[in-house]
Amino acid sequence: MNGGAQMKEEHSKRKILSRKIGKMGNSLSISLPKVLIDKLHVSQGDEIEFIENSQGEIVLKKVKQMKIPENVRPRSTGSFLRRFRRR
Repeated sequence: MNGGAQMKEEHSKRKILSRKIGKMGNSLSISLPKVLIDKLHVSQGDEIEFIENSQGEIVLKKVKQMKIPENVRPRSTGSFLRRFRRR
């Protein structure tokens, strides 16, 4: 992957970003272009959701960041967040 995003504008003033799909281990991956990172306000370790809307389009949305209570040990945060998100 060369890291370059292709951007074009349609007549409807929508911006379209395209990326090539790469391989990471046994999974497929894409990198997010800087303009999208800035727009979503994401950084390494953040979580995003892929949501299909009623038109069949996929929407990316940053999962809301939760402040972890001070009394939770760093080693426990993974299980804490999984339990908290299920509610």
